[in-house]
Amino acid sequence: MVFAVAALAAVVVSGMLVTDAAMVSDFAQKNLAPSLAHPFGTDWMGRDMLLRTLAGLSTSVLVGLLAATVSALIALVMGAVAALGGKRADAVVTWLIDLMMGVPHIVLLILISFALGKGFWGVTIGVAITHWPSLTRVIRAEILQCKQSTFVAVARKLGQNPVRIATKHMLPYVLPQFLVGLILLFPHAILHEAAVTFLGFGLPPEQPAIGVILSESMGYLSAGMWWLAVFPGLALIATVLLFDVAGSNLRKLIDPHSSQE
Repeated sequence: MVFAVAALAAVVVSGMLVTDAAMVSDFAQKNLAPSLAHPFGTDWMGRDMLLRTLAGLSTSVLVGLLAATVSALIALVMGAVAALGGKRADAVVTWLIDLMMGVPHIVLLILISFALGKGFWGVTIGVAITHWPSLTRVIRAEILQCKQSTFVAVARKLGQNPVRIATKHMLPYVLPQFLVGLILLFPHAILHEAAVTFLGFGLPPEQPAIGVILSESMGYLSAGMWWLAVFPGLALIATVLLFDVAGSNLRKLIDPHSSQE
C-alpha cells in the first residue's frame, strides 16, 4: 500500500513539474519512435510523449482526487440521512440512488459536464455528482447495522445523547468502509474523466490530459505511430491498478473481518 501511494505521489509531483516542458514543440523531432532520448517517442509536433503522459496523468489524478473526495462526502451525508432520518428520508434517498444508478454513468456525466461548460470544473463536478450512489448504499447499511448493535443500545440506556452516540460509536464504525470506498472511487473517477475527455466533453485540448492525448492519437494510428496511444494507455491502466492495490490493502488492514489475514 505504501509503495502504491508513493508511486501515485511521484506521478502527480513529476507531472506538475514537467507541465511546461510537456507543451514545448520541436518540429525537428516530430514523429520519432521510442528511443533512449525519448522513451515514449514524440508526437506530430515534436513534443516528448513521456513528459506529456506524466503531465496528463497528474491532471487526471488531481481531477479524480477532487471529484472522488466530494463524491464520498456526499455519500457519507446521504447514507447518514437515509439511516438516521426516518422512513421518509430513507425512501427519498433510496429513490435518488435508484434514479442515479438507472442512468449510465458516462451518459449522465457527459450531460452534466456539457451543461456546465465542460473544462476542469465541468468534468470534476460531473464525476462528483454521479459516483456517490454505490458508496451511499454501503454507508447506509453500515449505519443501520451499527444502530441495531448491542453497544449502541447500551449507550442509549446509559443516557448518552444521539450526538455523542454518533461521534463515539457510529463514526468509528463507519469510518473504515468510508475510507476504503473513498480510495476505490479514485480509479472510477479517473477512468470516467479520461473517457469523457476522450469523447470531447471534458478537459480542453490545450490542457495535457490522458483523454486528450488518446483522442489526438487516434488520427495517427493508421500512419503507424502506435506509441502515441499505447504508452499513455498503459500508464493510465497502471495508475488505476495502483489505486486498486492501495484500496485493497487498506481494506485488509482496517476491516475487522480481514485484519488478521
